[in-house]
Amino acid sequence: MTSSELESPPLDTARHLAEQGDLEGAAAILTELAADPDGPDRAQAAVGLAVVLEERGDLEGARAAARTALATGHPEYAAQAACHLARGFEREGRADQARAAWQAVLGVGTAAYLPLAHLALARLAMQADDADEAERELAEVIAGDDPELAARAAQHLAELLLDQGDPAAAADVLLTALETAPGPEAPRLRVQLGIAHLELACAELATAVEEGGDPGTTALAIELLARTLPLRGRADDADHVWSYGLNHPDPSVADEVRLRHAR
Repeated sequence: MTSSELESPPLDTARHLAEQGDLEGAAAILTELAADPDGPDRAQAAVGLAVVLEERGDLEGARAAARTALATGHPEYAAQAACHLARGFEREGRADQARAAWQAVLGVGTAAYLPLAHLALARLAMQADDADEAERELAEVIAGDDPELAARAAQHLAELLLDQGDPAAAADVLLTALETAPGPEAPRLRVQLGIAHLELACAELATAVEEGGDPGTTALAIELLARTLPLRGRADDADHVWSYGLNHPDPSVADEVRLRHAR
């Protein structure tokens, strides 16, 4: 260790050693700091130790260090430690442990980390096919103060609503999100809004076909529906719509559809 390192605060020295690739040296300093229950740098050192030990491949040691930081209740470093634990569990596919760690982030209550935790809990809920829980978590992010994450949550919620067959609700979510979305997020929201409108169009056209009308209107609805469905990846459904129109029990409708299909 150089004389300048001896004069530096231990945390700075540990950080410098880690950046230089001396993970063992950094871990030694951080371990000592994290072991001092009265040390002012205990929480920060424990988080740093968790990162260093993970880089060395000591996952259990890293988790023990993160739990030490979490136990301090420090508003910044306890939240970081819980995030560290949660992400590690997610990478390993340990959903229950990841969920508990993200909930620990909420328990710390540091505002900057709450949207990340809610988004992660929504993601885990969607993986578990718990749509109601996912909606609740996404709504928390949308109602928060981070416009970028709120826009991202709105996209996820719209996807969920589209999957549930509720394009009108998805469109409402997206329109509201566009009012406050940062510039880079707006195009993605608009694309999703277009998708929602396509789904709405398909639903309206299908209803028009079912309700019937004069032959020209019914044939137009059949054509528009059949040409719109492939845009949503539903080419097989489009084929069924064409087949229905071409074999319609009303010969006038079938003739109109045949002309439209051929053009």
